[in-house]
Amino acid sequence: MGEPSNEDLSSTDDVRTDAPLAHAKYVTFDQQLPLERGGELPEVRCCYETWGTLNDDASNAVLVCHAVSGDSHAARHDAGDQPGWWDGLIGPGLPIDTDRLFVVCPNVLGGCRGSTGPGDADPTSTDGKPYGANFPRITIGDVVEVQKRLADHLGIKRWRAVVGGSLGGHQVLQWINRYPDAAKTCIA
Repeated sequence: MGEPSNEDLSSTDDVRTDAPLAHAKYVTFDQQLPLERGGELPEVRCCYETWGTLNDDASNAVLVCHAVSGDSHAARHDAGDQPGWWDGLIGPGLPIDTDRLFVVCPNVLGGCRGSTGPGDADPTSTDGKPYGANFPRITIGDVVEVQKRLADHLGIKRWRAVVGGSLGGHQVLQWINRYPDAAKTCIA
């Protein structure tokens, strides 16, 4: 055994909170979402955040897919905003440059930060109780289907890039597998 490491093991999760998401936007898709493992959700709410401005032909849109510990708040919107989990990559002059690009980050289906998930009322419950452990088993494909509905809602036919790490990387791979022409570039 060698000397203990002085390596910095901090992460962006160390400075994040569960405070309300000040810049969250919501869209509810009223049509049923058939699930790959069977069953369906009667409607689906998608929580998402955006940065930058979508250009006229929607060719500057980048989809950021989050990991298990993430949510729609990938980056600060201004100096007074809460830290995001990818503050070092998303913003003016950064690798995902919000001066040039329109960035969209949705919370995953089944997540706990605004999109339909176990905390929502189970429509089959007679007393309005949440799904809890009865929330249907979902797949990465189901998550991507909600993201595709969001893209359609925003008028984005082809992403400039679809980007994500960890669970987000799996979403990126599902995007390119399911919709091979839906992105110019994929970074998993």
